[in-house]
Amino acid sequence: MKVLMYGWEFPPHISGGLGTACFGLTQALVSVGHRITFVLPKAPALGNDSSHVTLVGSDQVHISPAEMKARSGFCLETVDSPLSPYINSEEYTRVLHYLKQIIQNEPDITDKPPLLALSGDYGVNLMAEISRYASVAGKIAKKVAHEVIHVHDWITIPAGIEAQRVSRRPLVVHIHSLEYDRCGENVNPNVYEIERRGMEQADGIISVSHLTKTRIVKQYGISPDKITVIYNGITRKPAGIRVRTPKSIRNKIVLFLGRITFQKGPDYFVEAAAKVLSVRQDVTFVMVGSGDMMNRMITRTAELKIGNHFYFPGFLRGEDVAKMYSMSDLYVMPSVSEPFGISPLEAMEHGVPVIISRQSGVAEVVGSVFKVDFWDTRQLAGKMLALLHYPELGKAMIHNGARELDGITWEKAAESVAHVYNRVAAMG
Repeated sequence: MKVLMYGWEFPPHISGGLGTACFGLTQALVSVGHRITFVLPKAPALGNDSSHVTLVGSDQVHISPAEMKARSGFCLETVDSPLSPYINSEEYTRVLHYLKQIIQNEPDITDKPPLLALSGDYGVNLMAEISRYASVAGKIAKKVAHEVIHVHDWITIPAGIEAQRVSRRPLVVHIHSLEYDRCGENVNPNVYEIERRGMEQADGIISVSHLTKTRIVKQYGISPDKITVIYNGITRKPAGIRVRTPKSIRNKIVLFLGRITFQKGPDYFVEAAAKVLSVRQDVTFVMVGSGDMMNRMITRTAELKIGNHFYFPGFLRGEDVAKMYSMSDLYVMPSVSEPFGISPLEAMEHGVPVIISRQSGVAEVVGSVFKVDFWDTRQLAGKMLALLHYPELGKAMIHNGARELDGITWEKAAESVAHVYNRVAAMG
């Protein structure tokens, strides 16, 4: 089937799990014969390398049907835009400043439309940027042959609606995360309205977990019959190539890897770490990522007098992430609200014992992990200590988890997505 897919991040340029999910899913769909055009907002400074797609700027390159066919059924068109999936006002302003410098220094792109200024968090100018992306997406929908439109999360929903209006093809909305997950009860009404309208207008909705499906039904009033739960997957490495990276310290390493924001529960990780360190001192806690709570977490570790046991390396990509997993003795995901959560699967794939919050979608598909309520820092600390003190327990979890991962694949997810495509296409 010919699919027109809208997203905003794709490896190697990713900000979180969504880029990983888009890569794994599209790779599996292409491998069974589906032909996908992936539309992606792309800032002028970003590169365009990918292992199974061709990334091109839609404002610079015209792709003929023959060229699309030559790219193994998958090409990626990009719209010149500084949007990113988890951007807030501070980060957006910083990106705009950087891009304006690029434009001033590169005369060949000064004739492009000016970048929009931002006046506030999720403010009118950010929404205007999303609208500009949607209008370009509509133009792309006119020229790219497709039978179904597939969008990922709120920033691309307006683009999908515009493409649906232009081509009159069925629309599938893929929900990886909701505003309620990111912000709790303090939802941004504009973002909520985009999500609600998109799901109401969609011909089919894909939810990454039953946890998220329940929230869609309860908070957005969507019929459960319209929603299909399709879990994310993991790309397995061939047997025997897993390599452990030697540690430069003797301490045990406990890893947090994710955006350092409310949704991911970094504050609960820090509080539990303090309890662990009150029992044993040979532990280093590594908090990989960036986000609006990072400075607060650094300050809190100082207040608790545990700063010398914490390391904040910032946002990591690619091989650096793999090395971090391979050096770790334990991975912890204490998310407050996690629609799915791919990182625990990645940790399991690297042979690392895992603790996750019960408030996560991935808890529905894995059993060879420890599960805790995110707010229960005492229990979280106790489970950390158990795995650090009894390495054989961790080895058993790793062994059993490897068998579980065999059934959590992108190929399985792609098969289910294809069924959704066929169903919505038949409705038209």
